[in-house]
Amino acid sequence: MKSKKEPLFRKVNTRTHGVRHGHGHGGKASLERNTKQARGNPSMLGSMHGKHRFGLDYTPLFRFLLSKVGQDWDSVYSEAVARLDKDEPIFRLVALHTEDRKAYVRTGESSYFSGLYVDDDNLLVLVDPDLTVEKMKPWCPCCTHTFNGMRFTQSYEWPVSSSP
Repeated sequence: MKSKKEPLFRKVNTRTHGVRHGHGHGGKASLERNTKQARGNPSMLGSMHGKHRFGLDYTPLFRFLLSKVGQDWDSVYSEAVARLDKDEPIFRLVALHTEDRKAYVRTGESSYFSGLYVDDDNLLVLVDPDLTVEKMKPWCPCCTHTFNGMRFTQSYEWPVSSSP
């Protein structure tokens, strides 16, 4: 009997008090929706629902991709796609074109992962293999910043103010 591998994404709690996932951004249309003017406007009769899918965390995918550095891209890609709901999140980390390569990618408010690309030998490689968590600096004092799942070792440096 073959065991099915775990998916490379997980659902996050979207019902907890205070957890906001971008809901409530209806913009100007949300204020005009049920007015007398809007009733005569056919464009206002459409759906207010966007195409966002809230509540999915792709951290397991990003860790999977990092664990496959140096391996054949075709086999890594086919395994990842088989364990995902869509292939789009793969390309948050993996750059297909030279101009899209980044040393690191911000995946959350304070979460960063190494950027990846496929080299000429069809291997998955790091954009900047010398970049480590020790070289990363947090940009604010209030968050716990992580790089590839590890906490930043440097602390936030407060800006020096010049007083007369």
